[in-house]
Amino acid sequence: MDTAESYRRFATIEAHGYSPCYETWCRGIADDAALLARIEALPPPKRQPNLVLGAARYVGATVSPFPEFRDWFTTNWATIREVVMTHRTQTNEAGRSAVLLPAMEPVAHEQVALIEIGAAAGLCLFPDRYSYRYGDIELDPDDGRSSVLLPCATTGPVPIPKRLPQVIFRAGIDLRPLDVRNPEDMRWLECLVWPEQHHRLSRLRDSVAIARREPPHLLAGDLLETVADLVHSAPQDVPIIVFGAAVLSYLAPEARARFIESVRKLPCTWISYEAPGVVPFDPALLPPTGEAHSRQFILARDGEPLAYAGPHGQSIDWPAN
Repeated sequence: MDTAESYRRFATIEAHGYSPCYETWCRGIADDAALLARIEALPPPKRQPNLVLGAARYVGATVSPFPEFRDWFTTNWATIREVVMTHRTQTNEAGRSAVLLPAMEPVAHEQVALIEIGAAAGLCLFPDRYSYRYGDIELDPDDGRSSVLLPCATTGPVPIPKRLPQVIFRAGIDLRPLDVRNPEDMRWLECLVWPEQHHRLSRLRDSVAIARREPPHLLAGDLLETVADLVHSAPQDVPIIVFGAAVLSYLAPEARARFIESVRKLPCTWISYEAPGVVPFDPALLPPTGEAHSRQFILARDGEPLAYAGPHGQSIDWPAN
């Protein structure tokens, strides 16, 4: 997929209905040869819309019509490029914990060790500190309602646990971990929240406040080289959960295959939450993706698909069989 098509697809499939600003900007970029030339001069992994637009907002871009944005982008390109080259897409959406919980249901009544790959600031390492709403069902931490409430629309027989797991070990891996105590790191996370999604921005800030009370243990490193050591360093007398959301798509196919092979040999349960096609599976195990699922991720446990889910944890569709 070339750069123009990538931005056009982002506008049509991902931003449409969620961020009018990003939809407008990406449609404009896709048809603008001068802006495309600048973006195409970046290394391929750095051309993705979320990263480029997040960097633009970090530099100072505000919601505006495309012609105004185009002029601003052109004027500030050198600074935007510097941010792009020194940062990564690290959407750290605590709402994804609402999708993680049903996948953890078999061990939800136990103490668990939790390890996240592509952890960013580690906000998904605190599923026991958030409150949840699945339709009429609400779950709260043992000490009462959390300042972070995660609503998740459900379809089908979603296995919602009766209580939250007790996380006794939490750790994460990222090439460039973000520190919840560092204001600039947190400003970067805020710039990765799409314009108009004020509820997600508020939730991010509340999640950061929770994480600051007990900053997670985050390792800087390649997940292929680090995950085994981290699994073996976790308590071995409790279930160990290794999970990741929208992270494996950033690996080259051969590296992705090596990770999948290695993690399945470790003494852990592996939960993935990725776009369709990222983790291979037997299509007979999940109904084929149709119009309703075209914008959703696939939730899987140990390589077996369980459900479709919204990319930010906003919904989960669990097949009856």
